[in-house]
Amino acid sequence: MVPISSQIERSVKTGLLFPLRNIVLLPGITLPIVAGRPRSVAVAEATLLTPTRELVVASVRPEIARLLDEDPHREIENLDSLYPIATLAVVQRTIRLPLGPLQLIVEGQERVCLEELLQRDPTYEVRFQALPALSVEGAIDRGMERATLDALTGALQSLWREAASLNPNFPDEVLSILLNADDPIQLAYQSCILLQQEIEQMQAVLEENDLETLMRRVLANLQSEMEVMRLRREILGETKKEIDQKQREYILREQLKKIQEELGDGDPDRQEVEELRSRLKESKLPESAAKQAKRELARLERIGSASAEGGVIRTYLDWLLEMPWNRTVEDNLDLDNARAVLDADHHDLTPIKDRIVEHLATFKLKQVARATEDPSTEDRDSSHQRERYSVGTALCFTGPPGVGKTSLGRSIARALGRPFERLSLGGLRDEAELRGHRRTYIGAMPGRIVQALHRAGVNNPVIMLDELDKVGMDYRGDPASVLLEILDPQQNYSFRDLYLDLDFDLSQVFFIGTANDLSKVPPPLLDRLEIIELSGYSEREKRAIAREYLLPRQIEKAGLPPDALILPEETLSETIAHYTREAGVRKLEQQIGALCRKVAVRYANGDSEPMTVTADRLETLLGPAQFLGEEIRDRRKPGIATGLAWTLQGGEILFVEAALLPEGKDLTITGQLGKVMQESAHLARAYVWSNAATLGIDSKTFKENGLHLHVPAGAIPKDGPSAGVTMVAAIASLLMQQPTRTDTAMTGEINLSGEVLPIGGLREKVLAAHRAGVTRVLIPRRNQKDAVDIPEDVREAIELVACDRIEEILAQALQESKANPNSKTAEPLPN
Repeated sequence: MVPISSQIERSVKTGLLFPLRNIVLLPGITLPIVAGRPRSVAVAEATLLTPTRELVVASVRPEIARLLDEDPHREIENLDSLYPIATLAVVQRTIRLPLGPLQLIVEGQERVCLEELLQRDPTYEVRFQALPALSVEGAIDRGMERATLDALTGALQSLWREAASLNPNFPDEVLSILLNADDPIQLAYQSCILLQQEIEQMQAVLEENDLETLMRRVLANLQSEMEVMRLRREILGETKKEIDQKQREYILREQLKKIQEELGDGDPDRQEVEELRSRLKESKLPESAAKQAKRELARLERIGSASAEGGVIRTYLDWLLEMPWNRTVEDNLDLDNARAVLDADHHDLTPIKDRIVEHLATFKLKQVARATEDPSTEDRDSSHQRERYSVGTALCFTGPPGVGKTSLGRSIARALGRPFERLSLGGLRDEAELRGHRRTYIGAMPGRIVQALHRAGVNNPVIMLDELDKVGMDYRGDPASVLLEILDPQQNYSFRDLYLDLDFDLSQVFFIGTANDLSKVPPPLLDRLEIIELSGYSEREKRAIAREYLLPRQIEKAGLPPDALILPEETLSETIAHYTREAGVRKLEQQIGALCRKVAVRYANGDSEPMTVTADRLETLLGPAQFLGEEIRDRRKPGIATGLAWTLQGGEILFVEAALLPEGKDLTITGQLGKVMQESAHLARAYVWSNAATLGIDSKTFKENGLHLHVPAGAIPKDGPSAGVTMVAAIASLLMQQPTRTDTAMTGEINLSGEVLPIGGLREKVLAAHRAGVTRVLIPRRNQKDAVDIPEDVREAIELVACDRIEEILAQALQESKANPNSKTAEPLPN
């Protein structure tokens, strides 16, 4: 575009101004415009009184036009409300419309540039200058080639010819004018008006000073519009083709019906309905389900299965008819068989097995009582009877990964002779996953509970709800609230799935839950669960499990004969000590599986000799040892104590380090400690400070120095009420300059009175100490009762020392203790 400042000198004129909204008047174009506002009517009438009947038509900017539409009394304030380039027009004739407004037929003459708004009342008057008119001769003089101009003109006319062919309603007179236009400039302006583009695009055409650029701009706009027209025609063609195809299919289907009737085959839709009706009679559905099925079957018969709604109804009826409403598997209530199954599938776990057998014994008595109950004595469907004969409170196995929670559930199902279904709830956030989706949704399906019953084929399977502690909640609902209804014997007899929209009796389902961390299970849900804790295994137990269960299973999985791999006891011990560090046996099974795959390669290559893996070959087969055999560090330096912690993976060794900060202040705590452990750290420092004189520590040390307490492995969050005594021992060891014993670990919480408070997870912590090579463990005296849960071989290898007060802890933990000599001496527990 040629800048206005570079144009030739122009004379300044004054004229009436007519603001025009939502359209642009181009030179050579005749348009009707309506004067509706009082100021516009005044301009129109004043124009008619002038000899030349000229007025300047300027387009209002879009944002100002919106304000004028909202407020009928608003008027143009200044030239900023208008585009600066306008068109000088001549009024050809006027038409007075009903109710007052005037319609003016105006013809654009030339482009002008607005300079100043002179008057706003009663009419608009502006000062303006005429702009140089576009011409073919001027464009050629400025360097435009005639061939280029002809090519652009021909391209425009060709596109209009195609547009007329795509639009059957395109006027022939308009097409004739476009194809016979001898002025490229008027062709461009006429094309712009016919395209009915946005006001910004039309104004850009008006302001263009270069003919070639103008032609290319209009051509690009027309090409874009043509793409839209071609796409619209293609879509309409495809739609018509689909409609024609459906009509053809309908006609063929009707013809097929007639042919089948002639041959005696009948209507396939009717055959399908009759088939469903026959299945409905044989299914023996409950009354409510049968009533719903008949209603849906009648709808399917009316609308046919070929429609989309018919397909939804057919799927729904299939679910109704295939659900095990009344199909029940007979239980095997032989308790000796249940004990034999549990012993065959799991090593040791005697207390756990006893608890399961007790639960099955109670269940057996309920089933026998129900079978012998006289139906006439009491309503068997009453709330009292339902509670009396229900499976009862659901079991929930909790413990670290790999200790056998899921396999215990499978064993219970095998002992009872029931199908087993497992539902993994980890990451579940949508309650519709459990309760189902309503049929009004596209792709609706029943919930996971109903799907599990459908797969099992009976209404009393064993269903394991795995990972209850990993159930989430978001805007789609709270799945835990649905689990409350599923597990509550007072509610689950009438569980309503949203897809089936019918009550289903879950009271005979044997539900079993699993969780790693009970603190993350909602308390109301815990109330409906019978918690059975599974702790970790000792090395002896792991060796037995590997020998009896893991090795045979992995050999079979690798496709090897039973005697293909021989693992001596020493090899198993080395594998457990140096290649696993867990409470369960999952990692151990993976390592045994890796050894089996090594043997499988030899067998696949033709070497079928049994392979004995000795301990010295483990590094060659499994790589370098992943864990050090001795976890306890040489702690001759004061300020380091060994504690014990409980995690979701079982027990762990926990080191606590203390250091003085000369001229420092207060207590610094590092190591990703939670609020409980931070409180324990402050309690430990306060206790040592308050008893400094008794312990032989100069109290000025606390005033003149800061104290830094650190728990290594800082990237791992740590929390829990059992590290207090370890922190006291670390601080006392530092300030008394007495190292702690290298063979001793400790666990327990403290208070300011010096008492050692009880802790949880003693079995897991002692097992962790045993794995790390610790031979003495200091525990709270009130945890003596929990020592019976520790495996016998571990109790024989580790000395458990019960303590009541912190003084006893220090006396047992420090190598050369200066603790209170008058304090009561702790005694080791009998093995």
